[in-house]
Amino acid sequence: MGCGKSYVGRNLAPLLGFDYIDIDKYIEEKEGLTVKEIFEQKGEDYFRQAEKDFIHKLDTGQNLVISTGGGAPCFFDNMEVMNEKGLTIYLNRNKEKVIWRLLKGQYKRPLIADLSPKELEAFYDERLESRKPFYEKAKLHVGDADVEEILEILKQNP
Repeated sequence: MGCGKSYVGRNLAPLLGFDYIDIDKYIEEKEGLTVKEIFEQKGEDYFRQAEKDFIHKLDTGQNLVISTGGGAPCFFDNMEVMNEKGLTIYLNRNKEKVIWRLLKGQYKRPLIADLSPKELEAFYDERLESRKPFYEKAKLHVGDADVEEILEILKQNP
């Protein structure tokens, strides 16, 4: 959450000549609700099932860059399926930068909308710790690399 998955995906796709899909935006359009509204009205389990359905139905014949929500790799067998269907990238960002981004857009994120800055940092630490084993299964780890650096890494590792 807040590491720039959507930004990187949206800007990397055209450089690769690929189409881009943000799973959260896809689900919002399909449901006619924001992620926050889905969580509030239908619950997290419903949203996680929608993510799973999207991931499992992916056509591996398409050239796509896909941004997932931060939780998507951690539920069901999503990470394994994503690894089978394509190249997965772990954006392991600098904590301070991520916390700053999260505070800036906190109101849009249902899991952190009502947290104080101190609570947000504790939430971030706990969430990353529990999700890290899933994230580390990604085929490529790029740390704080920006879009151009990721493109160069991809060119070097076809």
